[in-house]
Amino acid sequence: AKVLTGKLVRGFESLPLRMRLNSLIEENFRVIETQKKALKKLGLKTVRNLLFYFPSRYESFSERKNINELYDGDKTTVYGKIIEAKTQKTRQRKINLSQITIGDFTGTIKAVWFNQPYIANILKIGDKVSLSGKIASNKSGLYIANPSYEKTDSYELLNEGNAVSPVYSESRGITSRWLKFAIMKILKEIEEFPKDAIPEKILKKYNLPKLSSALISIHAPKNTDSAEVARKRFSFEEIFFIQIARLKERAERDKYDSFEIKISEKEMNEFLKIFPFELTQAQKKSIKNIVENFKNPAPMSRLLEGDVGSGKTAVAVAAAYAIARNGYQIAYMAPTEILAQQHFKSFMEYFSQLRLTTKIGLITSSECRKFPSKINPDEPTHISKTQLLKWVESGEIPILIGTHSLIQNKVKFKNLALVIIDEQHRFGTRQRAVLAKEKSDKLPHLLSMTATPIPRTLALTVYGDLDLSLLDEMPAGRKKIITAIVPPEQRQRAYEQIRVEIKNGRQAFIICPRIDEPDPDKALAINAKSVKEEAKRLKKEIFPEFEIGILHGKMPARGGSASGGKPTKESEMRRFVEGEIDILVATSVVEVGIDVPNATMIIIEGAERFGLAQLHQLRGRVMRSSHQAYCFVFTESDSLKTKQRLSALEKAKSGFELAEYDLKFRGAGELSGAKQWGVSDIGMEALKNLKMVEVARTESQKILKSDPEFKKHPLIKEKLKKHSAIHFE
Repeated sequence: AKVLTGKLVRGFESLPLRMRLNSLIEENFRVIETQKKALKKLGLKTVRNLLFYFPSRYESFSERKNINELYDGDKTTVYGKIIEAKTQKTRQRKINLSQITIGDFTGTIKAVWFNQPYIANILKIGDKVSLSGKIASNKSGLYIANPSYEKTDSYELLNEGNAVSPVYSESRGITSRWLKFAIMKILKEIEEFPKDAIPEKILKKYNLPKLSSALISIHAPKNTDSAEVARKRFSFEEIFFIQIARLKERAERDKYDSFEIKISEKEMNEFLKIFPFELTQAQKKSIKNIVENFKNPAPMSRLLEGDVGSGKTAVAVAAAYAIARNGYQIAYMAPTEILAQQHFKSFMEYFSQLRLTTKIGLITSSECRKFPSKINPDEPTHISKTQLLKWVESGEIPILIGTHSLIQNKVKFKNLALVIIDEQHRFGTRQRAVLAKEKSDKLPHLLSMTATPIPRTLALTVYGDLDLSLLDEMPAGRKKIITAIVPPEQRQRAYEQIRVEIKNGRQAFIICPRIDEPDPDKALAINAKSVKEEAKRLKKEIFPEFEIGILHGKMPARGGSASGGKPTKESEMRRFVEGEIDILVATSVVEVGIDVPNATMIIIEGAERFGLAQLHQLRGRVMRSSHQAYCFVFTESDSLKTKQRLSALEKAKSGFELAEYDLKFRGAGELSGAKQWGVSDIGMEALKNLKMVEVARTESQKILKSDPEFKKHPLIKEKLKKHSAIHFE
């Protein structure tokens, strides 16, 4: 009980509670150890946490009926008094049954719970209860199977008689009913609600309820409409505060001077001509916008968004060239070692082709390299970390590419003028802030890049502090990938297609959801293909004539004592790139950062286990070639929902279409990668409404313009402490 009566009350600082929680909890709650763990797992440490733990959905029932008005198939709520209660086991399957009979002034009905014998210890003869569920029938007459239930004589339900019942996400030890009961207790005892941080004029302007009304309606709605209005208010609130936090960060950033980068349009155009391919109009426009930003006194803050293979790296190289040309430094941060190594290689190739002698460094947790080597100017060389850091601090190495290693305290720059962050969403805003502020005396320009499809509303919200450049064209000569959803009976046809392509000199990826086979002793083990076993099966039964390699996250990044002489990520990727491996069986570790132009086929096993955005990213591994590419999607699921999702993958013209599909047709909590954006399920609901997002942005801008320091809005300032990631004072 201390979990609720002690810590929870003391942690509810902003809510003056004159509550009889001690006696209420002791009387009505028995908080055992498993419940304490469940509360902690759900993040429910304070009374405030409980109050703002919103229902995941609602059970909707028709108007309350008398027992004699019930029919088979009704979904309703029945009130009555328990006149009989017992437990028994079925004769055939020995299933435990809890059974009660309740009656009102019109008749009686039975309620049955399967394998829930503890109910007999909760519901007793004489108790007044409400039962909510679906009416069924058998030879004995009507009954309610596994209904949700409430004792109506132990407390007065706030939503008594309502046709909508909240359902909360559960954890082992804590049921939805327990949570509902606890939250109802809190709502009944509150004498003063928290103050509303959203200005009253905004609430009135958009017909949004006050915080107190919204809290009651979201937990105890009178009907579906009142629940929807409450959810709309909290959706708006979350998006509003994310927007105002991002815009405030941008305003603070714009106060600082950045590096003045001078490069004429003519000089940049001459530079672009040296590329061994024609840039798309989208690439040229993005580079032009970046160059224009460089001329402003305020630091650039730009997001470059483009599908896999749309040419983001070429834009980054052009931006880096402009910075290096002015004698300043560039830091390029990638989320994985493989991706950092890939970019290091790309920069070497670009600057070599352009006959530039710009020095480029690579720093990861496992290695440090420098290009060019003194011995061989066309190759990089391994160097010590100490030496690399010394050259970076002196400014001798203008371009440093790396992983999280870039934000170590030991990494110091002489004049860092540009920060490039790849796959922006994989880094926390604090990590971005470290590079953007703490590694330079002035505030460097910031170029964030992502190949992850982002719906427009999400980009406006999460990246509200960034200008947006969109690469919505693919380089000339790229053919559209042929994507096929392959049913089990056509698996051999897909294998034959791969056999033909490999004999013609191409290579293939095969993606599996797991590294190892599931433990057969675990009843709940996920049955999905594993990299190790699938590679063995393919070699033995399907492709004995081809060389098959494996790649997964548990392999050491590169050689040395850590690998014990076994294959490493680096060695297997090198063999695949050089054509020694025909088929690479891997996990989604290849989702980003691996470019093998000769790989034209990819099989994705267990596709239902991946989000659409991730499937699109994986498919992008074979978008690098001018040859026809194929993506074969295998699924063991025959559900209609899975088929509809995968059909969208088959038909969509771009990743942006897929992102919008996910947002429109899937549940808010199911949106691919939703959690990585730092937006809750209820916040994601707002992202389906472009008008709401634009309104939140407009109102945020008005407040910042009229009251930039929030002197007239102290509650907003207090709330922003939880949202803001960068503090410049």
